[in-house]
Amino acid sequence: MTARRLRVNGRDAEVEVAPDDTLLHVLRDQLRLTGAKESCGRGECGACTVLVDGVPVMSCVMLALLVRGEVTTVEGLAEEARDLREAFADAGAFQCGFCTPGQIVRAQALLAGGGVPDERVVREQMSGNVCRCTGYTQIIDAVLATGRRRAMQRAEVTTVVVGDGGGPAS
Repeated sequence: MTARRLRVNGRDAEVEVAPDDTLLHVLRDQLRLTGAKESCGRGECGACTVLVDGVPVMSCVMLALLVRGEVTTVEGLAEEARDLREAFADAGAFQCGFCTPGQIVRAQALLAGGGVPDERVVREQMSGNVCRCTGYTQIIDAVLATGRRRAMQRAEVTTVVVGDGGGPAS
């Protein structure tokens, strides 16, 4: 076992890591962050998706000793992805909820760039996350709706910041 410091959800964590410990194992068993799930154990289903420096990774196949950078789990996205979670609920994009944390993490990474992806891009980027309950239409709809809503919010903020030319705000 090796003592290792990981930065997870904005906090430093000291963990004991064996050479074959996966990031998923450390997150769930040592840090008690249980949002990421183990399903396939081969990095094929996406239930274990977390972000490392903003990039989605399958934590069930990522060795904890090799992690460099900030790890963000679905728990760490609680506030930032609230609108995305609400869109999933509104669209009926989950049933059992097992894959939902990984879906949310991957979708948040996709939308983090600030643009509004088209359906083809969303389908392609979300293809690494398998859902056996809902089908994918509702998931795609939720991601697209969130992207559009965020774009509208950015446009509103830009309009307020730029102003209407009527002088200083009161």
